[in-house]
Amino acid sequence: VGCFPGGRWAEWNDRFRDDIRRFWRGDDYLATAAATRVSGSSDLYSNDGRKPFHSINFITSHDGFTMNDLVSYNGKHNEENGENNHDGSDNNSSYNYGFEGPASNVAIETIRSRQIKNIMLTLLLSQGTPMMLAGDEFRRTQNGNNNAYCQDNELSWIDWTLKDKYEDVFRFVQKAIAFRKKHPALRRPEFFTGRDISLNSMKDITWYDEQGETPDWTKLNQFLAFRLDGSRAEIISNFDDNDFFLMMNSSTKDVTVTLPPPGAGKKWLRCVDTSVASPNDFLPENKEEMLEEQNVYVLPARSFAILLSR
Repeated sequence: VGCFPGGRWAEWNDRFRDDIRRFWRGDDYLATAAATRVSGSSDLYSNDGRKPFHSINFITSHDGFTMNDLVSYNGKHNEENGENNHDGSDNNSSYNYGFEGPASNVAIETIRSRQIKNIMLTLLLSQGTPMMLAGDEFRRTQNGNNNAYCQDNELSWIDWTLKDKYEDVFRFVQKAIAFRKKHPALRRPEFFTGRDISLNSMKDITWYDEQGETPDWTKLNQFLAFRLDGSRAEIISNFDDNDFFLMMNSSTKDVTVTLPPPGAGKKWLRCVDTSVASPNDFLPENKEEMLEEQNVYVLPARSFAILLSR
């Protein structure tokens, strides 16, 4: 990956797929790799004048688990393919959250939908070009089959009735796509430099730990937070965007996050928190919620929150 010759070609970034799957599963020592993927995978694509858009970021594709099955099965279930479940990859980085396959338990179903929102939001707001699998936006399933090329039937077809059943997930993905389109700070044409290009005492990207300090990337960590400078010089735009603070907690414990200052005369407003029940998990534009406490934010377990300054 990242070695395809010539600058005209973009590439599927399977390192993004693997690292982000494992980060949100809660694997140890994945924060550093996830940070690299979220910021555009410059380790793979910055050579030879290539740009962030050369990275085709994806979590699922026509091969492998669907997004729903990624959070519903610990292992593949390819028995119907007639090869004694020997076909298809065994390396799925999946987790079923307590029950293999469809679950009637409300708590399990709630965390599955939340994890899909977490992963989808990460995909859509990472630097690079996002690629989605059709049906993932409303939890399409192949019943754990990760090699359904030979199944020209209901197993591999898209069941459009799921759009109504999982309307909250569908709505969330719609909002995330619109959010990406509206804010150029979230889809930059150049890689981050870690420098203050706009001379406003703010780097283009600044990473934080839970205490609001520079992260120790050697530590066992299941938390990521970073601030994006939305000034026009940083994002190469004709107008200023908002500054953003993004927080990801893939652990099973709540985290109290120390927030950086929002900027002179500005306040932090919550626009996204995947732990909040729909439809308030993704608030409409200009109806974001101003934080009562501007210095700290309690980020629940397995959740993703986004603040903007205004």
